[in-house]
Amino acid sequence: MALQIGVLGYRFMGRAHSNAFARLPMFFDDAPDIERHTLVGRDEDALAAAADRFGFANTETDWEAAIDEVDVFYNLGPNHLHPEPSIAALDADVPVFCEKPLAPTVEDAERMAEAASKSDAIAGCAFNYRFVPAIQYAKNLIDAGELGEIRHVRGRYLQDWGTDPEDPWSWRMDEELAGSGALGDLGAHTVDLARFLVGEQAGDIERVSGHLETFIEERPVDGSDERRPVTVDDAYSAQAEFAGGAMGTFEASRMASGHKNDHTIAVHGSAGSLKFSLERLNELELLLEDGRGYETVLVTDESDPYVEHWWPPGHVLGWEHTFVHEDYEFLSAVAEGEPYEPSFATACEVQRVLGAIERSDERGAWVAVE
Repeated sequence: MALQIGVLGYRFMGRAHSNAFARLPMFFDDAPDIERHTLVGRDEDALAAAADRFGFANTETDWEAAIDEVDVFYNLGPNHLHPEPSIAALDADVPVFCEKPLAPTVEDAERMAEAASKSDAIAGCAFNYRFVPAIQYAKNLIDAGELGEIRHVRGRYLQDWGTDPEDPWSWRMDEELAGSGALGDLGAHTVDLARFLVGEQAGDIERVSGHLETFIEERPVDGSDERRPVTVDDAYSAQAEFAGGAMGTFEASRMASGHKNDHTIAVHGSAGSLKFSLERLNELELLLEDGRGYETVLVTDESDPYVEHWWPPGHVLGWEHTFVHEDYEFLSAVAEGEPYEPSFATACEVQRVLGAIERSDERGAWVAVE
């Protein structure tokens, strides 16, 4: 029997995952059979058009009704819609895949993680950059001790879509709807990647010092003369201390002119270093102990993670392929009854780090990650 998939949300992430669903049977022979069953949204006309384009058999404006009809529930809605539908699905023992950040607040994330712990269904969070082949390659190197003792982790995520003060207000600029701005939207990816890459070697993040800034305090509402306040951060920076003594430096901005989707992470150890950039996602910059400079490793060999499913060696992959890998892992875990990472518990730990960065900014001091 095919897994019947329900998806809340049909815009950016709805399109990305629908594309992945269509690609799975083409390239992953052992992927579970799935049926794009129900697409959930509010605007019936737009919903019907999206369902037709994305290959969904049914539409629904009531997410509660959709949960009753599907085997797996994808919650790809805005941040404020993450907790209640996800918790309801888990209470009904329906597996849930939720967009990041897990929730607008730590308290909501903890409720979601608790619901997952009590459910017979698995719950996963959408940190898709874990599934870049070069990131998987980097993690294997770090876990094998190739970089030695981890000393420094540096991550940044720079975009420039918020630079123009006349660009319209959106839900991402409202604290009640989004929880935070660049910190949750972009910083969540960086914190998760840092924990994923070095957690086994350096331990968890124990304390942080954070700075948040809002540069444009109000924006016009599209199609009206109204202006609404921006109640989230436009940018953040943070220092972090790992349990094993490593230092972390993280930052993100929606105001970095000239940077469209510039996510980079670097790890420095006693025996080597590595650097990754999302803008060159098929490459890993690697320096090992005897090297005199960084070597560019093209992570497209058949032996590299996930690459065997795609093209001949040297043919590069793109951003959209990360969703195929992610959905393959999650849906395979559902079909086989196996655990999945990143889980809601893992995503809740990320949320606690983000919450600590906010508290640090408010207090003007280092704070512990509770």
